[in-house]
Amino acid sequence: MSIKTLRKRIAITATTALVAGALSVVVAPASFAHSAVGGTNTLTTVGQIAGSAQTNNTTTTAGSMYVAIGTNSGAAAVASVTSVTGLCSEADDSGLSKGLIYKDSSSGIAQSATVLPGATLSFYACTSTAAAFVASAGTLSSPSGGLADNAGWTYNSANTKVWSPNITTSGGTAVGVLWTAPTTVGSYTVSLYTGFYTNSDGNNVIATVTNGATPETLSANITVTVVATSAGGSYAAGESYCKAVRGTTSTPADNIDDSGPVPNSDGSWSIDFALNDAYGADLDSGNLSATATNGALLAFGTAGATPVAGTASTVTATSAGANSTVRVSQKTAGVAITTTVTIAYNGTTVCTKTVSIGGTVAALTIANVAVQDLGASAGTAFWFANGDTRAGTFYVVATDTVGNRVTTPTSVGTFSADSATLGTTVTAVTFDSASLATSTSSSTVTSASVGRHTCAATAGTQKGVVIKFTLADGTVIKSAPTDLSCADDPASMAASFDKAKYISGEVATLTVSFKDSKGNAANTVVAPGASTISIPGMTLVSTTGASDAVLKTGSKFTYTYTVGQTAGTFAGVVDFTAASTTLAQYSTVQTPSYSISTGGDTTTNADVLKSIVALIASINKQIQALQKLILKR
Repeated sequence: MSIKTLRKRIAITATTALVAGALSVVVAPASFAHSAVGGTNTLTTVGQIAGSAQTNNTTTTAGSMYVAIGTNSGAAAVASVTSVTGLCSEADDSGLSKGLIYKDSSSGIAQSATVLPGATLSFYACTSTAAAFVASAGTLSSPSGGLADNAGWTYNSANTKVWSPNITTSGGTAVGVLWTAPTTVGSYTVSLYTGFYTNSDGNNVIATVTNGATPETLSANITVTVVATSAGGSYAAGESYCKAVRGTTSTPADNIDDSGPVPNSDGSWSIDFALNDAYGADLDSGNLSATATNGALLAFGTAGATPVAGTASTVTATSAGANSTVRVSQKTAGVAITTTVTIAYNGTTVCTKTVSIGGTVAALTIANVAVQDLGASAGTAFWFANGDTRAGTFYVVATDTVGNRVTTPTSVGTFSADSATLGTTVTAVTFDSASLATSTSSSTVTSASVGRHTCAATAGTQKGVVIKFTLADGTVIKSAPTDLSCADDPASMAASFDKAKYISGEVATLTVSFKDSKGNAANTVVAPGASTISIPGMTLVSTTGASDAVLKTGSKFTYTYTVGQTAGTFAGVVDFTAASTTLAQYSTVQTPSYSISTGGDTTTNADVLKSIVALIASINKQIQALQKLILKR
């Protein structure tokens, strides 16, 4: 045997060993591996040509090797390919394996299966070149396929290798073989090689009966695990799934539940599940039951299709629990509920999920209230300063009986103000359909609806305004009374620091407040405009200033600074006089003063001299008092 041929044989042996080692794990719980046993292969892929080198073939994808997976009630395995000249298009899944417990759904070089001792598997494939089936142990038998005149099959001495030298059908030829597994527990491999082989001269040549060479290409490989007894037929959590989802899906990608309550508008949860044994195979039909706490209503169905809402908190069915779902609905429509659902198979608990369904609107909370401009009704989106683009002057958050946020489309109900709580200052309240809550997440601005109040021409505050939400059934939900204010544009400005003296390293806050021409706090929907602010000895850290476009609560801006290391007395400059006509008319430049010290001993010479003078005066007083005491004696 030549060195090149020897190297090739070593490479083939090494490849087989590596594949066997890498594929020793039978199942993969993380991806919910499901046994194909008892089903049928997808025969549309059988026509793939294994290792084809012919240019007139239209399908030259690396070939597949299939295992017959149909249920076999007979006494022996049945070959999948029996025709000598059968084309790939004539291959079918009529063969039967015996003793097959588990088979994954793949057909390439990463297949896996589990069998009982001495099991027989029926393999079939498609090729248009030489083909060889090679097993690491066990015995091969009943090979078939190829052309009658040149496709004779040859065995090695141990019947662990069988090959046909040349198959020339351009459309591909079906080939098959039976493999009987060892009776010893362990892992074994069966491989399909196709194509040609490299001879001692380094040339690709056709394998023949006389040279006995194995074709060049590893087209398929399966790792078969022989087990002493079957672990199938009993529920295995690691090969099953159970997932609480919004909606329903036939095959969840993971076992991670969807989070948060389902909104009232959706009305139900789905608990999708599939019950498998240790090999990922479906269980036999058994008694399924599901029970919910707190009166939630349940209904069994098929995952991927939402069943009709149930009418009881306990339901039963006779099923294998494959690709199933339980629909979970509210006990009372529109009323929030949290329930724990327990699913059992033949009395064994297989899944427990706790889910919540939101209710309809039960409470209203007013927040982020702005001061509206006189004679105005529009409001502004800048007031909210949180990325919200909806214009208004306040938020309304609608919640159910347990505090879940609720969406408020017009199909659910309508907002309005209690007209009895309006007056001459605030004359109306408006809600646009595009500004209503569309989310139930408290971290999303669109979980609040945006309202806006209309002001008359006179500044002031309308006390105790009540917002209403009228449900489609006529039920009215009211907010607590809130004050809505109106004021004119900024006309005057004042600036001050939170302290008069600072030590280096401290944090200082500058507050700039605005009033209208009548002395009221200015509205918070019209921007004061551009400014010039200079604060010596300090560094600006953050601001709710003019860059935010509108004023904040209390008709003011705040600026935060860190105090520097330079000691002294300073005066800042806060200038809004050029910001608008009214500010230019009424406002003046503000110069708030402050001092900075570096800390430690700050005593000056003047302080020392002053202390000496005070000490001398104190001594003189004591001497005089002593003289008077002596004279009296």
